[in-house]
Amino acid sequence: MPNQPTPLKALVLAAGSQSITDDGLPVLLQPLGGRRLIDYVMANVAQVAAPADTVVVVGCGQEAVRAHLGAAYPYAVQDCGSGTGHAALAARELLQDFDGDLLILYGDTPLFSPGSIRGLLNRHRLRQASLTLLTAVAERPYPYGRVIRDNAGRIMDIIEEAQASDSVKEIRELNVGAYVVAARAFWPALEALAAQQPEGEFRLTDSAHWLIRRGLGVESYQIYDQDEIQGVNTRADLEQAEFILQKRYYRPRRQEEENLVKFGTGGWRAVIGEGFTLHNVRRLCQALANDITRRGLESRGVLIGYDRRFLSDSAAQAAAEVFAGNNIHTILLNEDGPTPLIEYATDAVQAAYGLAFTASHNPPEWNGLKVFHGDGALLMTEETNRIEDETNRLTLAEVVKAPLDVALAAGVVERRDFTNAYVDKVESFIDIPAIRRAGLKVIVDPMYGVGHLTLGILLNEARCRVTFIHERRNPLFGGRSPAPDLEALRMLRAYVRDEKYDLGLATDGDADRIAVIDERGEYVHINELLLLLYWYLHEVRGLRGAVVRNLATTHRLDRLAAALGEHCVETPVGFKWIAAGMREHNALLGGESSGGLTIRGHIRGKDGIFASALIIEMLARTGEPISALQRRVEKLIGRLYSVEDSLPATADMRIIVPQRLQAQIDSAQTPGKVLRVRDDDGIKLYFEKDAWALLRFSGTEPLLRIFAEAETPEQARALVEWMKQSAQ
Repeated sequence: MPNQPTPLKALVLAAGSQSITDDGLPVLLQPLGGRRLIDYVMANVAQVAAPADTVVVVGCGQEAVRAHLGAAYPYAVQDCGSGTGHAALAARELLQDFDGDLLILYGDTPLFSPGSIRGLLNRHRLRQASLTLLTAVAERPYPYGRVIRDNAGRIMDIIEEAQASDSVKEIRELNVGAYVVAARAFWPALEALAAQQPEGEFRLTDSAHWLIRRGLGVESYQIYDQDEIQGVNTRADLEQAEFILQKRYYRPRRQEEENLVKFGTGGWRAVIGEGFTLHNVRRLCQALANDITRRGLESRGVLIGYDRRFLSDSAAQAAAEVFAGNNIHTILLNEDGPTPLIEYATDAVQAAYGLAFTASHNPPEWNGLKVFHGDGALLMTEETNRIEDETNRLTLAEVVKAPLDVALAAGVVERRDFTNAYVDKVESFIDIPAIRRAGLKVIVDPMYGVGHLTLGILLNEARCRVTFIHERRNPLFGGRSPAPDLEALRMLRAYVRDEKYDLGLATDGDADRIAVIDERGEYVHINELLLLLYWYLHEVRGLRGAVVRNLATTHRLDRLAAALGEHCVETPVGFKWIAAGMREHNALLGGESSGGLTIRGHIRGKDGIFASALIIEMLARTGEPISALQRRVEKLIGRLYSVEDSLPATADMRIIVPQRLQAQIDSAQTPGKVLRVRDDDGIKLYFEKDAWALLRFSGTEPLLRIFAEAETPEQARALVEWMKQSAQ
């Protein structure tokens, strides 16, 4: 049998009471990056030891640190004026029965990375050492002990700065203040040292010297990031630590994830090989199967579809095997298809859940899963939280599955095709005869995604003169994200302009979003399309009802709704909120600035195929090009100009950026009078004359998104730049 891991507890030396600022707070409680300095140390400890297994040593008469950390930790009190060795010895009584390893950290060294602490522990255990030090080879002088080695590289001693000769000070390998030590060797060392100096102080590093002299193993783990070395003992140190945190927040990083499933605004998305693995697919499907079984919905079954991304088809098959293994009838689509088709099919068969394996418009290295209710609506946040919690608790041994060939032969999995039924559903909302009479010339770019087949059938039946580009399957999407934005559609724009098309259309990777190029070859923002379609449905089709938009979408919809005698509803970002708002208000149209929309009576998700057909119908029935319709609506409600930008985002930024922006708001350092603030999904500021600015973290990509709208492009850009400066 493999050796059992050595038990581990932690010891945090937090007895320092001196203050380095005018507020009188001890060093360990100084603000740093939106938290207190010691919070970073405790976060490193928390990854390896529970609070009950973490002894915190505080100074005599100094209760502030204990009050800040709370009652979850056991505390020891150090005698006043003693050194770090005495501080560690103060915890002896609380740990006297513990025979394992101790992780020891100083409370004033907040910048060690979690990986460095894990590396230290791993090296200690693999080398079966009595003591392992965290060391670094520094490029500039630090007041830390020098690590002395013999010719074979073995650690012989640690000499503190104050005792070091000039030649020793030239040594660049430093002991940077983190240790793992075997308790059975550590306490005898400290007690012997205390007996030798009953009236004087001794340091923790003296124990290393004691262990070495007795032939016990002392090892080291070296870190390479010079910034981790920085401790905090002065105001200048604190300022340097703040600067280091800023560099970390904004440092570009390769996307790296734990082996966990985490839902965002548009389902679960992750990098293939990092978070998106077939192992995680199976665990997630087992959690969904468990939910179906608990609710007794096995007879309703599930419906599974997929797009053209790498591993989407394999993931769909793996999912089908799990549901079959749980005695849940499964419909597996027989070919890749658009997400809106999968939503329609889920509603058509009233499945317990519908699954679409896709990462929508994300870069090619991503994949993911959208999960729908039986009516085709995305799961709400509280539901996805519950599912992801169960998923992440499951092990591979708890996943039940049946081989796909066996499940197909038994009939528990069946393959079906919904393409024609879905096209018929779309056409039931569209004036096909009007489009046939118009004889429009249309070019479509499905961006190597799944929009080609269904949109092709629909446009051919409507007798459009249609041309497709980028229609073949390419899991790399031409080497870029399948997001239909201005930069990605240069070829489509050129075709429209040069070949005199009436309209250019583009759909994203799973065909739930659209983009439009007008008859002049100009990109038409989705905000403009929502305005045109709402006006068209209301004024030409004669339909009535509110419009629903998310908080990142143009406020010109509010103006238009008011002009038409209707009202506009604002929701958080995520089409699930749009769908919920449409249901609550029986709204006519719902849409978002990222390219998705639907109308009352159609599916409860965004649909790029349907939106494309509705836009073509609008041109056919009005007899006017896009640009003329824009001028018509502009005369009715005036102009507002929108600007969008983004920054690469890290997890740390989610804490510090909102705090910084809120501080600007609280101190009235804003570029205009703020009428109100909304903070349930990012932070949105509402100014006079319908101007606004929004900062929020994307729920689908590692990005910080910034939006603004104002009466002039310059004002909108100024709002975005102010937001960016506030975030940095």
